[in-house]
Amino acid sequence: MTRNTQAFDHWIRTRFVELNSRLEVLYAEQEDRANVEGIGEDIKLLLEAEGRELIASLLVEGNTDEGFDHAFDLLGNVGLYMAACRRHEITEPSRETVSPLTEASALAMHIGASIGVTPRFATAHLTTHNRAKQGVYKRFTNLDAEKLFVDYNTKGILAYKRAADALLKIQPLGIDHPIAYDLLLVAKRALRDVIDSNKVLFQELDADDFFYCVRPYYKPYRVGSQVYRGANAGDFAGINVIDMLLGLCAANEPGYSQMLVDKFLYMMPEDQSILRDCMRRTSFMDDLLNMTHLNHQAWYQQNLTAFLEVCELHGETAIQHHNELVSKYIAQPAKHMEQHHISKVTASGPPLPVLLNSLEKLRDRRTAAKRDDIHTRFNDIGLLKATLEVG
Repeated sequence: MTRNTQAFDHWIRTRFVELNSRLEVLYAEQEDRANVEGIGEDIKLLLEAEGRELIASLLVEGNTDEGFDHAFDLLGNVGLYMAACRRHEITEPSRETVSPLTEASALAMHIGASIGVTPRFATAHLTTHNRAKQGVYKRFTNLDAEKLFVDYNTKGILAYKRAADALLKIQPLGIDHPIAYDLLLVAKRALRDVIDSNKVLFQELDADDFFYCVRPYYKPYRVGSQVYRGANAGDFAGINVIDMLLGLCAANEPGYSQMLVDKFLYMMPEDQSILRDCMRRTSFMDDLLNMTHLNHQAWYQQNLTAFLEVCELHGETAIQHHNELVSKYIAQPAKHMEQHHISKVTASGPPLPVLLNSLEKLRDRRTAAKRDDIHTRFNDIGLLKATLEVG
């Protein structure tokens, strides 16, 4: 890590957090907590100027070729700075055609293109690839709500990854292999970990603090002339690997495949590779549907029972996410927001009603719900359940 990179990283971990936190305190003192206009302008000037000066030195330095890990980490730091400027409306995509953060945009595009990821901060920068120093990892603020959100997001993502890894290990063995049962049990435990982690998050995270002080840092912002959507907790391969290997979602369904295309560059390169490979595989559900004539065999009963339990747990995580997180932390607080702020609510780009509709469909695919307007595996799950022996 070069001296300039170290200086910027130190600023991101210290002064940057201090300035953002001071602004959040000022915003929270208002009757309209969503308003940032005309508040703390002197602090915003310091944030923008200090970050610009440090980034300008890095831009002059050029590509130091220190490997992917260092480049990705630096991209995250630039991205956190740009996201904070967006949060405080130092920049605002709707009023600009090109980002005024010229140096930051140039550096982000350089790094992003060279390592094959989107040129903005992504979920991995704050979760799975967020290196701690003396027990403290990178954050936007020192607010308890943000720490709680990042902590439990990270736990949930890692649990999903454990489940996906177990299912991936079944592929070369086959769903009818005796050891597939053991791997399905690993996936079950991991998905229960997701559920348990989410329960704690939903119990402890204050909805207003999340909505007004955490979520705004995940908004879309411009890099150069292009607007990039906000980071999303689902921007990793694991959850989609589970979707497709179980057979609850399919890569050839237009709505689902569009989501996959949109998220590719927001993931780590190794996740991109895993997801591409998974998209061309057949699902365990389809394999089992072709084996129903073997339902009298012990392995079939054992493996199918575990498979259906994994499907059930994956569906439960989807219900939990949509019915609790999305409803409690986005949809409900938005109802009490001043009307002129509504267009800026979501981090993923589309208006809130469009986002909620697409998330509802995704939930119902993952739960194999009975629907006539979209394809789900409701009937296939029913067929498989009918082949289980009662006893």
